[in-house]
Amino acid sequence: MHQRTLDQWSRGASWLHRRDARAKALGTLALLALISSAPVRAAPLYLGVTAILAAGILVARLPLAAVLLRAAIVIPLSLTFAALVAIQGDVAKAAALVVRTYLSAAAALLLVGVTPLPKLLDGLRRLGVPKMIILTTQFLYRYLFVLVEQSQHMRIAASARGGGRVLRAIGLRRAAGSVAVLFARSYDRAEGIYRAMLARGFQGEFRLLEPTRFGWADSLLLGGLVLVCAVLGWSLPAA
Repeated sequence: MHQRTLDQWSRGASWLHRRDARAKALGTLALLALISSAPVRAAPLYLGVTAILAAGILVARLPLAAVLLRAAIVIPLSLTFAALVAIQGDVAKAAALVVRTYLSAAAALLLVGVTPLPKLLDGLRRLGVPKMIILTTQFLYRYLFVLVEQSQHMRIAASARGGGRVLRAIGLRRAAGSVAVLFARSYDRAEGIYRAMLARGFQGEFRLLEPTRFGWADSLLLGGLVLVCAVLGWSLPAA
C-alpha cells in the first residue's frame, strides 16, 4: 500500500531522517519556491534541482527508482494542462509545466519519505500553521488506514463469495451499495476509535513523546538548501 510504504520510508535512521522537521519543511519550501519561479527555459536550474533531490534520496538511503516512479503519479494531470498550453503554440512552456510539477512532487515525496507524519505535523505546528489544519490532517491520515482496512476486508469477503463475478454481472448498482456499506462500517469504526481516544485523555491536540530540538546540524541543512536555491535562482536570467 502506498501509505504504508511512505510510513516505512519515514522510519529510517539516516542523517536526513534525524534532522528537525522544521528545517526539512522550510528547506522544501525554499526548493518549491525556486521551482515555481524558474524561467521557462531554465534547463540548468532544473538539472540542479534534480541533483539536489537525487542527493537527498541517496543520503536518506531511499530506493531511488521507487521514489522517482511514485513522483510520476502527477504527470497525467500535468499533461492535461500542458496539452492545452501546447495547443496555444507555447511548447516550451508546456514542457516546463510538466517538469515543474514532477520536481515539486518529488520534493514533497522526499519530505514525507524522511519525516514521519506526526513529527512533520508537529514541526508545522511549531512553525505557526493553524491548529485546525494540523488536526484535520492528523485525523485524515489516521482514519485513512481505517478506511483502507475496511475496504480490504470487504474485498476479501466478496471474493470468498464469488463477488467478482456478481459485480461484473450487476455493475454500477452493486458497486454503489458496496461504497455505502464501506462508509457505514468505517464511520462506526472511527467512532469507536474516537471514544477510545477520549477515554485516554485526548484534549484536542497531538503531542510527541520526545519533541525534537533545532540543533546546529538542522541549521546547516536549512542554510545549505536556502543558499543553493539562492545561487541557482540568481545565476539565471529572468524569463
